[in-house]
Amino acid sequence: MFSASQSSKAQFLDKARQAREERRELKERERAAVQVQALIRRFLCRCRLQREIRREVEDFFGANESSSSKRSALSVFRIARKLLFVFNHKEDKERFEKLCRCILNSMDVENEPKVWYVSLALSKDLTLLWIKQIKDILWFCCEFLKQLKPDILQDSRLVNLHLTMLVTFTDTSTWKILRGKGESLRPAMNHICANIMGHLNQKGFYSVLQILLTNGLARSRPSLSKGSLTAIFSLALRPVVAAQFSDNLLRSFLIHIMSVPAIMTHLATLTPERLAVIESHDLFRKFILFLSREAQCQDVCVCLEGSHTLCLLGNLVYLGSLNDKVLEEETAHFVGVLIHMLSYCQKYVSQKKSNLTHWHPVLGWFSQTVDYGLNESMPLLTKQLQHLWGVHMIRILFSDVLSKKLLENQEIAQLPTQPVSPQNSLPMKNLFKRAFQKSASVRNILKPVGGKRVDSAEVQKVCSICVLYQTTLTTLTQIRLQILTGLTYLDDLLPKLWAFICELGPQGGLKLFLECLNNDTEESKRLLAMLMLFCDCSRHLITILDDIEVYEEQISFKLEELVTISSFLNSFVFKMIWDGIVENARGETLELFHSVHGWLMVLYERDCRRRFAPEDHWLRKDLKPSVLFQELDKDKKRAQLLLQYIPHVIPHKNRVLLFRNMVTKEKEKLGLVETSSASPHVTHITIRRSRMLEDGYEQLRQLSQNAMKGVIRVKFVNDLGVDEAGIDQDGVFKEFLEEIIKKVFDPALNLFKTTSGDERLYPSPTSYIHENYLQLFEFVGKMLGKAVYEGIVVDVPFASFFLSQLLGHHHSIFYSSVDELPSLDSEFYKNLTSIKRYDGDISDLGLTLSYDEDVMGQLVCHELVPGGKTIPVTNENKISYIHLMAHFRMHTQIKSQTAALISGFRSIIKPEWIRMFSAPELQRLISGDNAEIDLEDLK
Repeated sequence: MFSASQSSKAQFLDKARQAREERRELKERERAAVQVQALIRRFLCRCRLQREIRREVEDFFGANESSSSKRSALSVFRIARKLLFVFNHKEDKERFEKLCRCILNSMDVENEPKVWYVSLALSKDLTLLWIKQIKDILWFCCEFLKQLKPDILQDSRLVNLHLTMLVTFTDTSTWKILRGKGESLRPAMNHICANIMGHLNQKGFYSVLQILLTNGLARSRPSLSKGSLTAIFSLALRPVVAAQFSDNLLRSFLIHIMSVPAIMTHLATLTPERLAVIESHDLFRKFILFLSREAQCQDVCVCLEGSHTLCLLGNLVYLGSLNDKVLEEETAHFVGVLIHMLSYCQKYVSQKKSNLTHWHPVLGWFSQTVDYGLNESMPLLTKQLQHLWGVHMIRILFSDVLSKKLLENQEIAQLPTQPVSPQNSLPMKNLFKRAFQKSASVRNILKPVGGKRVDSAEVQKVCSICVLYQTTLTTLTQIRLQILTGLTYLDDLLPKLWAFICELGPQGGLKLFLECLNNDTEESKRLLAMLMLFCDCSRHLITILDDIEVYEEQISFKLEELVTISSFLNSFVFKMIWDGIVENARGETLELFHSVHGWLMVLYERDCRRRFAPEDHWLRKDLKPSVLFQELDKDKKRAQLLLQYIPHVIPHKNRVLLFRNMVTKEKEKLGLVETSSASPHVTHITIRRSRMLEDGYEQLRQLSQNAMKGVIRVKFVNDLGVDEAGIDQDGVFKEFLEEIIKKVFDPALNLFKTTSGDERLYPSPTSYIHENYLQLFEFVGKMLGKAVYEGIVVDVPFASFFLSQLLGHHHSIFYSSVDELPSLDSEFYKNLTSIKRYDGDISDLGLTLSYDEDVMGQLVCHELVPGGKTIPVTNENKISYIHLMAHFRMHTQIKSQTAALISGFRSIIKPEWIRMFSAPELQRLISGDNAEIDLEDLK
């Protein structure tokens, strides 16, 4: 019974709990329903109110247009207040436009203060409300500006509207209320404008202007009108001027406005009056002084990152080109700022493509994200940067160097300074024209003399400028050649820079720079940067000058100076290698070595083609060949590097011995030398004298590489197959090799052809008429290689350009086909260089980018570029035409034949073995020395 009563009690409690839960849920549902109803009613009420307000606003603006300008400021204020209360960007766009127009119209009414919208600022009760309202309206204008595209016609009209609002209410100059008696109110009104401007700045005003400027200017043709650009720049400048050029506002201006691609160029084109405003405020000087503080410059660069830092750099350079006075007075700060910014960009410049790099049209592979939206403006940015290496700025920056007097005849007039413009800031085509005008000046030969303290202000200034240009070369990788061409445009800059280098230190020249290599100080790095810039520029100049300009006209450098310079370079590179500096070189030191070595080798190869240096000029008297050979045997790194980079410091006869030693070592390694315990493998071939070439080709071309290098015994037979007798075995192969080489190089066979004039051999362009002509050339290469390998001298005089290809010089970035052209056809070379010197309009000659050739009685047209026969040669492309023509004649025409011969030759002779010889020395290795026999010496 007890259990039954307990069970009923539990049921009763459950039912009571369930009833409470149901009552609570019911109350919750009722409360939720009330809340939902309230929300819906509120929403519907708000929607109804919004509709009523919008209808009221539309009715207000829909009234008679003629009377709209007479509406009181108070009514406009009230309707604006209502619109802002319900404002939605998408729904109220047109209503907001009408409000803006209404406000602007009220400001244009004459002599009716109650209509002027700004008059409410004088109302004691409404001042604060009016200021808040105008702040909101102007910020909404800014938000619309961020979304508008100036290249769309409708949007461009709205851009003008919103800009007009901003211009009108951030400055009191157009407010009619301040005329006459109202002038006393101007200070108070200016204070209100400053308050409004400060509010906009806090909200991100400069970011809005940057977006608008980028949308309108970061393209090949700007879509902003003159009025819009003027308004934007005036708005950007107002806070800076109002804050008396405070650091904070200058920073914002630099980051957001001056980093817009080529904005200064667009200002100069569309609204040059703005540039006058910049000059009147001395803004360029203020920018430079602000950025000259390292922390602030770093802060700006970090905010902008790479691409936009480069855009800021371009605008600063352009401003500098327009402000000579400031540039002269602030050279040190200007140079320092550019170095810092370029160095910041350089940190992200990569040498190669990877998953972490992006392609930049000026910087090359770049390890930061690239804003590809800026690509259209890159040509304009490049034009701005060109002012940095334009004649005008070089004259200002290098004024200390260029002011030096090198002329003995002081009456010789200086060349006039050309006015600078984007078109002639990089006068590439004029470089050649000026270079061809033979200098009439006579001056002393420049040699190291010393005497100038390296810690003097003058030296430090020149070093900084050299660091700037060297950093420019290593950062702006895609326009490096443009920069070098600009730096070499002035004929007297490089010789005067060399004169400056000659004066440095107690003795001048070599000793000072060798000391710098061992000192890891900032001063040493700057001095080495000067040397590096001199080498890079001089190498570029000598590479583009032809023999007439170097040897006869002696542009920039006299031949005696080239001798002095090459002696300095030769000693410097030798010391870097022999003292072990190159072995452990990294970064800047390695770049310096390659720069100096590159300039040295350009001079050496020029001297090999045509002498300007005295006999034994390139040798090092303090280098004993026996010591070098010992170190090579021990695999010493410095000896290997010496042989790799400057083998010319070793006498030729010693290099020949070294070459023979290398061959001997390989023979021993391959087991081709007879020893007491083993005999080398011998290959026997049988040759008919009447078919020597055919039999030799058939039997030798199938041999392996090692068999060709081994011992080959030749047995001559007559046409009946009977052996010839009485000929020594060792001499037979030599006779066979000489005879077969004599046959294949006979021009009558048309495998090879002779040059006009000195009749030197090179592959015939029409050799393709032979069946299997490429295999024949490979066979010829093997025979020639075998002759050199065995030390058999053969009388085969090759053209110099072909020897250069055999050595692989044509793969060098400094190789010039035009320089080698005289060795092929001196008359053709003269004709081509006369085109370069032609003063008139070259298109009058009727040339095209093609070459017509008589091939076995038929005229064949070779296009130098695709579609070349339809492209006329003009003054702009004539230099390209000359190089294309030279390259075609010496490379393209015989490319496959040359490649086949080189392949055969290198199967016997390793490329590194002959790399230590110049082209004339390789000829001596093949054909022996042509020196006359000294009969007295024989006695």
